[in-house]
Amino acid sequence: MAEEKKVYTRTKGIIEGAVSGFCPGCMHSTIHKIIGEAAEELGQLDNLVRVEGVGCCGLGQFYVTCDETIAAHGRAGAVATGIKRSSPNSLVYTYQGDGDLAAIGLAETLSAANRGENFTVIFVNNGIYGMTGGQMAPTSLPGQVTQTSPYGRDVKHCGWPIKVSEMLATLEGPEYITRVAVNNVKNVKNAKKAIKKAFENQIQGKGFSLVEVVSACPTNWGMTPQKALEWVESDMLPYYPIGVYKDRSAAKEEAK
Repeated sequence: MAEEKKVYTRTKGIIEGAVSGFCPGCMHSTIHKIIGEAAEELGQLDNLVRVEGVGCCGLGQFYVTCDETIAAHGRAGAVATGIKRSSPNSLVYTYQGDGDLAAIGLAETLSAANRGENFTVIFVNNGIYGMTGGQMAPTSLPGQVTQTSPYGRDVKHCGWPIKVSEMLATLEGPEYITRVAVNNVKNVKNAKKAIKKAFENQIQGKGFSLVEVVSACPTNWGMTPQKALEWVESDMLPYYPIGVYKDRSAAKEEAK
């Protein structure tokens, strides 16, 4: 009889026995898993501190094993700044949705990035307000139907969707800005690599890193989980292309 070989172990970054309460097809569960795996591989789980935004992101408090706090709506960047400055050896990250980060929290996000604060931002972009019932978010696509844009987002009335990664990449302060997705296995693996790199940047004292994760919200998009993942590929990613938008250290190496 062949010897059994363990090929997968659940990350210790998720509470043992915890069962996801996220909607079917929601990729928050996957993102939490790869964050835990990245921190565990770096030997940083016991050093990890999480600052949650308000919304579905805040539900992570029921699943993660690290120290954490929930910031007032949109203020995760400011709270993370305080925690990191007062506890510089902690590995600090924020976990925020598009409404929390790109709407009410845009000032805190821009300011922290511009100062080059040495913490990591995990920004989940699913193009809609999830917890509050599917309202139009700053990242909702042109023409996208939501509860507050029942005829589709009219850019003449509501403005254009905010491309957070492209915007922050224009600043001098950030070290690393990248956009990834979690709609298929290949993209999930690349998302984990990006998160791990962002954590490594912080450990090395390089400054502000943001990983934008394009995700799905089947419930509020009114789609099946499978259809929602397909819509990420067909509609979300053409407007929010995957890629590295700023990598200051890599650029310096190339310039040598």
